[in-house]
Amino acid sequence: MYRTFLQLTVCICLLSLSTSAKQGSVNNDLIIMKAERTLDMASQLVKQTTAINLINNANAPVKSFLLATEPLLANNLAFVGATIKSDDETEHLDVEAVKVAGHSDIQFYSVSLEDPLGAGQSLDVNVEEIFTHVLRAFPSQISQDEKQLVEFTSNYYFYSPYPVSEQTTNVKLSSSNVESYSKLSPVSASDDTITYGPYERIRPFSKGKDNLKVHYENNSPFLTVTQLERVIEISHWGNIAVEETLDIRHTGAKLKGSFSRYDYQRTQDGFSSIKSFKTILPASARDVYYRDEIGNISTSHLNEQDEFIEVELRPRFPLFGGWKSHYYIGYNVPTYEYLFNSGDAYVLQMRFLDHIFDDQVVDELTVKIILPEGCKDIEFRPPYSVRQDSIQRHYTYLDTMGRPVLVAHKSNLVEPHIQDFELHYTFQKILLLQEPLLVVGAFYLLFLVVIIYVRLDFTISKDPATESRLRIAGLIEQVLKSEDKRFNLYHSYDEAINKFKSSKNSSALNDAKKKLDQEFRGFTTNINAYLSSLKQEVTDASDKVAEIQKLEAQMKELVAQAVQHAEKIVSGKFSKSQYVEAEKQNMAAREAVGNKLGAIINALQQ
Repeated sequence: MYRTFLQLTVCICLLSLSTSAKQGSVNNDLIIMKAERTLDMASQLVKQTTAINLINNANAPVKSFLLATEPLLANNLAFVGATIKSDDETEHLDVEAVKVAGHSDIQFYSVSLEDPLGAGQSLDVNVEEIFTHVLRAFPSQISQDEKQLVEFTSNYYFYSPYPVSEQTTNVKLSSSNVESYSKLSPVSASDDTITYGPYERIRPFSKGKDNLKVHYENNSPFLTVTQLERVIEISHWGNIAVEETLDIRHTGAKLKGSFSRYDYQRTQDGFSSIKSFKTILPASARDVYYRDEIGNISTSHLNEQDEFIEVELRPRFPLFGGWKSHYYIGYNVPTYEYLFNSGDAYVLQMRFLDHIFDDQVVDELTVKIILPEGCKDIEFRPPYSVRQDSIQRHYTYLDTMGRPVLVAHKSNLVEPHIQDFELHYTFQKILLLQEPLLVVGAFYLLFLVVIIYVRLDFTISKDPATESRLRIAGLIEQVLKSEDKRFNLYHSYDEAINKFKSSKNSSALNDAKKKLDQEFRGFTTNINAYLSSLKQEVTDASDKVAEIQKLEAQMKELVAQAVQHAEKIVSGKFSKSQYVEAEKQNMAAREAVGNKLGAIINALQQ
């Protein structure tokens, strides 16, 4: 049903409010025999639908007629359209703004007929007008548990440049609770409908002595999108990313006093508050996200249907009158559904405005379309008049010249504005290889620079002193590594001694000692080789390494002595007190040697 409604509204031609509107004149030979006007005020919008019977009393056929907008509501007119029924089919007529000489203070719209209306012939036409922000909250402030009352002011009569023989006005409200309404006889009220008329022989541009006023209860969501930015980013690799940034505000009666969440949760009051609303996305939308400045908003539900995706959005807090919220919603769709091409010529066909919530009002809309880099011959065909900026540039990863961005603006939009635009441009397919080639070239250049830096020597002449310092530093580093491994063997010696004292297994001790002695000799041999190379470099580091070798020999003797003490205590040659005293002296000597080794190693590291 939703898509059917969109298809019906796609063909509706909207007015052009530019200053260059065409000139027109009032045809005094046209008469409206009957006008049945319906004012639907059940939501925050006022939808005026008028069925008129038009007669041509001239001697020649006419190809168009004029509509006039009531001055009280002219500044709030968002949409105007006209249709006729022919063979059980609805035909949408072209509507455009015109200026009429002698009536510069009135907005006129010319309706073009498919077939000229012959002399003496009549025609039934349905005229639809939608007005925004014409329902005034009265009182303007209400408490949390009060219901919202609004007031509407208009003209009793259908405002027309032609005489009207007979007319009626039906006012449909959102509630049967009506505080008051103006009375111009004949008038009747039944439940949520007030009927004015019929009134006869109404002259052109009649306003009446006073205005039609209705004061009634209306708790429908007065939710307005004050600012909407819709960004469409096209990729020829198969994806179109859409992101909308919205500022929404509750434009109904403002909240009086403080907000009590306890009362709100307990009694679920707040009749006019907005807890959630439903947004419609394309059926192919994927990777949908809904977030604000804080992060992802988890209080949302996504319901996939056959023809669309319904997303129930629940703000972080309920919206009362005067409150506002800011959020982002985005998704991805495949390009094959919206982007068509013939050779290098491409056409993008998408919605200029999408469905945000029922009976939506968008004060300001900005649409940004980001095209792939290298697009040319860009031609934008909007479904209605828009304000278009010059082409901008958007830079992202691997861009060189920047991506062209088309920016368009539109004010005061409602649901009938949900129509498709067309964007024509040319793009050479060979440019798809630009980014992959840039990545390959960047890696190739990086590897080439590394190879040159590592393999080549750019110095003009060699510096023997520098090379000697580098060799010495390398030898010292090797000495310190070997020394660190050799020093760790002492812990292994201690572990073997402790195991022997507990198990009294002499063969196990001898095997462990033999293995550790072999490793110790290997490290000592390596350090002696490094010491020989250091002596050739004529440096005092060789003296320090030689001193390390002497101290390590002493440490090895102390470790061997500890092994002997363990063998004596196990064999009974040492008493426990003798063993404790001997170990105390041995550990003190090992600690002294270790401190000296540490001091020399620190000196080498500097």
